[in-house]
Amino acid sequence: MKFNKLVWLTLTLLAFGVAAQEDKLDWQESEAPPAPTFNKDRLLALDMPRYVTLQFGVDPATLVITPDGIVRYVVVASNASGSISAMYEGIRCATGEVKTYARFSSSGKWSPVQDPQWRGLNENAPSRHALALANQGVCESSSIAASSVDAIVKALKDSRPGLTR
Repeated sequence: MKFNKLVWLTLTLLAFGVAAQEDKLDWQESEAPPAPTFNKDRLLALDMPRYVTLQFGVDPATLVITPDGIVRYVVVASNASGSISAMYEGIRCATGEVKTYARFSSSGKWSPVQDPQWRGLNENAPSRHALALANQGVCESSSIAASSVDAIVKALKDSRPGLTR
């Protein structure tokens, strides 16, 4: 009897793995529109690890949930001297990945990333802010945490009460 349960469990897990692979192969990303304008005065702060010296925040007016399962947003990083940089990104909760579409330059203009690629939220890369955003309101397990932008904004506000910058 134990053998049959083990075989059934193994076959079930394999079937889910194949279905997940098929979903990943069939999935098509919608074209990302140009980076939206942002306002650094309405940022929702992200709770970052103590070793991160930059402060990160998301402009809630830039959050969008796409029909293909991506949450796109503008994240702003600021340092102690007040200079800022920004990135237009997307998180795909289903695969735990982030993509940077454009970077805001010191000249005050967006520069599109040439051939942007999806990369893992947990990779040892400069995406700790994306992981923090995913954990603090965008993703729940491998799904988008909320059905609306308003619900994501509420979750972000609730995760750090009083830290709106």
